[in-house]
Amino acid sequence: MKAHSDNTVRIALGATPLCAAVLGMLEAEPAFELERHDVRPIHRAFGPMVMEQAFDVSELAIVTALQAIDCGKPIVPLPITVAARFQHKCIVQNATKSHFEPADLIGKRVAVRAFSQTTGAWVRTILEREFDVPSDSITWITQEAPHVTEAVEPPNVLRDPNGAGPAELLERGDVDAAIFGNDLPNEPWVSPVIRDPDAVARASFERSGVVPINHVVAVTRAFAERRPDLVRHLYRIFGAMRSDAFSSAQLALHPFGYDAMRPSVEALLQYAASQKLTSRQLSYDDLFGEALGILGTT
Repeated sequence: MKAHSDNTVRIALGATPLCAAVLGMLEAEPAFELERHDVRPIHRAFGPMVMEQAFDVSELAIVTALQAIDCGKPIVPLPITVAARFQHKCIVQNATKSHFEPADLIGKRVAVRAFSQTTGAWVRTILEREFDVPSDSITWITQEAPHVTEAVEPPNVLRDPNGAGPAELLERGDVDAAIFGNDLPNEPWVSPVIRDPDAVARASFERSGVVPINHVVAVTRAFAERRPDLVRHLYRIFGAMRSDAFSSAQLALHPFGYDAMRPSVEALLQYAASQKLTSRQLSYDDLFGEALGILGTT
């Protein structure tokens, strides 16, 4: 790995509104040299971050962060939401072949890019929390392994032998439903499994206060130990740029800080354990306690 000075920050962030605003601010920062790594799509940065610490600072899927902590990787997740969305609409079926409700998925086959994909984890959480459909009642057909290579997948997770994607599998009828993130197909045969998903998602949020957080920010432990001042500085910039990146309505869906993120993350932690995404029930401080010690703020 290329040596760099204490004033160089290797950073990989995606194209979310908050990350774009922060990068714009950092590029004019005289206090340190910014070494940008434009990884597209950004999820391809997650493996190198957790397995090789290829960056000092990286956007990171929250499930990847959970699995990294579970497996003892030297990263420090920060309580910063950079991407979140309602996920009820993300599980769909082929309307030419089925008209399933969530309960109909028990015993069925559902495709998802990776079992550890955060959208999939939130959809499974929704299915269990709101529709009493546990993860282990479904066979999950995947393309990719977890970003954290030591993470063990449960026995009801299978890799498609031909590497076919969820859209192809669903169109052919090889699976009964599929989960998509930003790649949700815009096809006339695509139909949500959860009826009126946007309204159901809004009602769920208003009832529980749980936001389906997709991506956070993480730093390596080496960077945090070497430059805790820069970790605090970056955290302040992310906080300051939120009002530029999000509307007032969007701010509620992008919680920031140790206290604000707790309800959503604790819900995910509970169901990540029941889905066997983690080997044990992680606590909130397992994820963000180290960051709190560095940042000294909630």
